[in-house]
Order: sequence, then C-alpha cells, then structure tokens
Amino acid sequence: MPENHIQLRDGRIVRSEAPLNLEMPFKTVESFITPTKSFYVRTHFPIPKIDRDAWWLHMEGEVEKPFALNYEELLKLESLTVPVTLECAGNNRHFLEPKVKGVQWELGAVGTAEWTGVPLSVLLHRAVVRPNAREVVFEGVDHGMLDDPKSPPGELRYSRSIPLEKAQRDVLLAYRMNGNDVLPEHGFPVRAIVPGWYAMASVKWLQRIIVTDRPFAGYYQTLDYAYWKRREDTAELSPVTELQVKAEIAKPSQNETVPVNSTMRIHGAAWASDAEIVRVEVSTDGGSTWKEATLLGESKANAWRFWEFNWKTPTALGKQTLVARATDSLGRTQPVHRDPDRGTYMINHLLPIEVTVAP
Repeated sequence: MPENHIQLRDGRIVRSEAPLNLEMPFKTVESFITPTKSFYVRTHFPIPKIDRDAWWLHMEGEVEKPFALNYEELLKLESLTVPVTLECAGNNRHFLEPKVKGVQWELGAVGTAEWTGVPLSVLLHRAVVRPNAREVVFEGVDHGMLDDPKSPPGELRYSRSIPLEKAQRDVLLAYRMNGNDVLPEHGFPVRAIVPGWYAMASVKWLQRIIVTDRPFAGYYQTLDYAYWKRREDTAELSPVTELQVKAEIAKPSQNETVPVNSTMRIHGAAWASDAEIVRVEVSTDGGSTWKEATLLGESKANAWRFWEFNWKTPTALGKQTLVARATDSLGRTQPVHRDPDRGTYMINHLLPIEVTVAP
C-alpha cells in the first residue's frame, strides 16, 4: 500500500480497528525507550473497561494459601522497574511468501518500555506453591468469540501459561509503563511482563493467576501461538515461547532513495532472549559481503540494543539491497532462510531492504 494511503492513529499504522491493532512505523525508532504513544498495540478482543477500585487479582490453583488482592494492596508490595522489549510473535508477517493469514505486521510490532510492578515471585511465595506445581497460567479479563472453526464454541477468555521456573525468576506484574499508569490499550490496571518471551505471554488485563500441576492446553497455548517441532519423522505442536535473535533496519527504510556517492547512516535495533547482542553485521550487496556495525549504548538484559553503520554509497545509480543480521552471546545468529515449521510466528530470517541510489 502506498505510504500516503496508510491509515494512521497517533502516528501508528492501523492494522485493524476491531480488534484494535496498531503498529509503530519502525523507521521512527530513535530512543531506547519507546514512547507510550508510539508503542504498538495488540488485542484479540475488545479492550475491557475496568474499574480500578472494583478490580481484584486472584491467586489460586496448586498453592497452600490462595488469596485475592486489590489494586491498592498490590501497590504496597515491593516493586521494581526494568526495561523490557516486547515483540509480537507475528512481527514481520507481512514479508512471508506466500502470503498468510493474520495481522500483517511489517517491522514495528516491537517496542521497549520501562515497566514498574511487583515481581510475580513475591505473590507465589505468599501463596506457598505446592511441590507438584509445574506451570503458571495468566488469565485476562478480555474475552470474545473467535472466527475459527477450531476454537471452542461460545466466548473465550485470553489465557496463556509459562513454566513455574520462569514465573519465579523474572516475571513482573506491571501497573506502570514509562512512569505512568498502564493505559487501557496496554492492559490497565495490571499486565504480566515476561522478559525474553514473545509478547503473547505478557497477558494484559490480568484477573487470575492459576498455578497448575500439568501443562496448560488452552486455545492460545496449543492451537494458536504454536508451531511445529519435529522429532525424526513426527511433528508435534509446541507453544511459541522465547524471542528469536534478530536485527532490524530502521533507516533507510524500504524503497527509500539515498544520495549517490555519499555517507549514509544505516541504523536499527537488535534483540534476543536471555542473552546479549554481541555483534550486528550489515550487508549493502544483498548478503554477498558483510561488515560489522557499531553497537550503541549499554547492553541490558532482555532489551534491544541499538546499532549503526556508516555506508559509503556507490558512485553508480540503481537499486541496492541492505541486510542486517545479529549474533548473541549464546552464539545464535539469524538464519538466512525461513523455517516453514514456524508457521506465521517467530519470524527472524534475514529481511532485505531495497533502496534506490539516485542523484
């Protein structure tokens, strides 16, 4: 779609109105912390209207001391503030060939915010988790009907689980985003923040936390936000979990015109799960040769790292294909080609950006 025909809301690209899905134009990325007004929005159902004074969070399941607390009680508990990058599991879906169903995100279903909240471990400790516990299920207030023959009949609430070990390690129950109350579109009054995982696990509008002794098999755990994992000749569905290592180019953007025989700054961001970005490389010839980019700022756990590369543009006019690739401290590098077993999720293969060199 031509740039001037893209529908914008508060500077974000409208991917759908109902449910509301808004994308940050990735070419606008400039600050480590994404302003809240620019942060992408992903919803599955209508945004629930929640009265903070009537809201309760229930902790239940395989615990010795189930309890419920209200907003004011939550605010009195120990809190911390951490920057975390959230990326939609379908980010970059627009670039898949052949075309697939789902929200057609380009590069901007990703952002980094400072989240303030209570470590989930505090609530789990208070509830006294039983020895047989294996997973923690988050249930949101949001609900609705799905247009999917595989979905259960009637209304469905959004819910997702994580392993108990992850829940106790670094998950946050966030009530502030970038210093202010979390907005309704981002999960007011409280949302989960699961660092290093795709954002479908960071359930918004939280109302129940259920500790279970078996793997959760809900719709958004098994039929949606799942991919095929192969074991020799068999394939089984596995839940989407950790972010895949990735670098994206913010500028120049797709189909941009760049000046001939000059110095052009190529820049963007890179991220990974539970690892540092140790290298970003840039190719200006479609992947034939690579040069190392400069990493900017400090490395922060489960938050993106900015990078830049000064490109001496060609003296000849015409098309040039730019590509970036990231490597993390665990030795993981972006793959050249797409793994079809991942369906419409976890898209981190190399994405070329084509620009035109002109006078």
